[in-house]
Parts: sequence; structure tokens; C-alpha cells
Amino acid sequence: MSFQTYIKNIEEKTGKSRSDFENLAAEKGFTEEGKIRKGVKATEIINWLKEDFELGHGHATAMYAYINGKRE
Repeated sequence: MSFQTYIKNIEEKTGKSRSDFENLAAEKGFTEEGKIRKGVKATEIINWLKEDFELGHGHATAMYAYINGKRE
């Protein structure tokens, strides 16, 4: 499955857009000025995505990568 397919499936499952996830990550204090804050570990964000949005590990990891700046 391609990265873009993972992201599309996440949006369909959760009803949240890519920018919604970026905004939510900022609200949670995981990001600052569009970048992952120093000291925040990937597992913190991935676990949040799994718990709050019931994403599987692969999908949570893909959304973490998106929040971290990956676009392709």
C-alpha cells in the first residue's frame, strides 16, 4: 500500500483531514511551528493516534510521518 493510500484511508476512517491531524498534534503539544517539538518521541504520537483514533500501527506510523513532514 502506498503512503498516499494510507493517508486517504485514515481520512476516510476518522473523518479528519491531514490538516486536522496537524492541528490536533499542535494542540496536544507534540508540534510547534509545524515541526515535532524537541524531546517528543515518535512512540508518543503513534500511541496517541492508535488510542484516540483506533488506528492500526501502520496507519498511525504513516500519519506520524505526515505530521513530521513526509508528503510522498
